[in-house]
Amino acid sequence: MDICLINIDNKFNKSLQPKSANGMLWLQTHFENDKWEALSNSKVIISEESSKLLIEDASSAGLNIQCFSHISMLDVFPKNN
Repeated sequence: MDICLINIDNKFNKSLQPKSANGMLWLQTHFENDKWEALSNSKVIISEESSKLLIEDASSAGLNIQCFSHISMLDVFPKNN
């Protein structure tokens, strides 16, 4: 997986998380320099519409994109108590 998109609310806004060097490099070519630190720390939130465009563009560039809901991520990676 190169980029992960995680639904964070009921409006389908997504947390954008680079998961590989290729994913991060690709994102750096699509975001302004002042956003790179937020990208590397997985602190960028994008809309549903923007995520669809990103998925289409990144997939056509050969990147592997995965989308998850926050609930499904909790099922896969439960919090440690």
